[in-house]
Amino acid sequence: MTHALFQPIQLGSLSLKNRIVMPPMTRSRASQPGNVANDMMATYYAQRASAGLIVAEGTQISEMGQGYAWTPGIYSQEHIAGWRKVTDAVHEKDGVIFAQLWHVGRVTHSDNIGGQQPISSSALKAENVKVFIDNGSDAPGFVDVVEPREMSKDDIKHVIAEYRQAALNALEAGFDGIELHAANGYLVNQFIDFEANNRTDEYGGSIENRLRFLKDVVEAMADAIGAERVGVRLAPFTSLNGTVDSTPVETYVAAAALLNTLNVVYIHIAEVDWDDAPETPAVFKHAMRKVYDGVLIYAGRYNGEKGEQAIQSGEADMIGFGRPFVANPDLPERMKNGYPLALHDPSTLFGGAEKGLLDYPAYHAG
Repeated sequence: MTHALFQPIQLGSLSLKNRIVMPPMTRSRASQPGNVANDMMATYYAQRASAGLIVAEGTQISEMGQGYAWTPGIYSQEHIAGWRKVTDAVHEKDGVIFAQLWHVGRVTHSDNIGGQQPISSSALKAENVKVFIDNGSDAPGFVDVVEPREMSKDDIKHVIAEYRQAALNALEAGFDGIELHAANGYLVNQFIDFEANNRTDEYGGSIENRLRFLKDVVEAMADAIGAERVGVRLAPFTSLNGTVDSTPVETYVAAAALLNTLNVVYIHIAEVDWDDAPETPAVFKHAMRKVYDGVLIYAGRYNGEKGEQAIQSGEADMIGFGRPFVANPDLPERMKNGYPLALHDPSTLFGGAEKGLLDYPAYHAG
């Protein structure tokens, strides 16, 4: 039943053993102080190395880029050394792993960024959005985000340079490539989506202008590490973190056409995945295929059967399975053999230690 998911696929110069992706999922277990990736995280990812591709959890490119307590960074030598433990552990298990490079923009609180005011495309506060801070206990403390300041031209240049350096750091840390987080209401998305961007310069207004920051960031990273090592995650139809676009099909088909000219190795579409969410329009998926020649990854409410159909129909090349990977470290094996899937414990997703991270067992048929 899940034959197509287990076909190998070429991703740039990388040969992937199957078409199953472990997408990025924030787990907030980086070592403190310093937000450093650690041995526990290395074990977690190595347990899941049977995925064709792992995209590691969102990793902030700077102190200002951090939105939540205890998420890992990739802007210091200590960060690079921490991530090297993770990539070595995954490679020992014959896995392939990309880093997801993340700047949250306005989706943060001053307590998470050294007391500074957040930055964004515009001085618009994300309404009804909370993030969690370290409140001195093991449990995250949720607080409202604060109003950002609009980025100046110098800010924009500075952040582009941070993305470029983070891409170089990721390769130094042993990652096989990087994914730019341009989805889910974070900084790049705050430039793209109309209702989060009221700029009147060349970074605001028309679709072409709102895609300019995405273009500048991708060009800088591709120049540094090669476009065949750069993927991009987009979320055309989500309203996560208060970021909404008025013409999502037009905007994001234009984004895909732009990324095609930049030769990124994949586009990773985060579909809306809450229970009664609308399906991603077929017209959008067909348009994506027309304008983008690289590997298309979709992640959302997929099971093996739906993933199989998406690949066989030609609309997708790879499928991401998020929450199922939390509780099923051996997810590809379970899908291949029709074994039952374990359910994750939502209370252990963020923060804490090994419980809810490393203690989900592989399936033993018997």
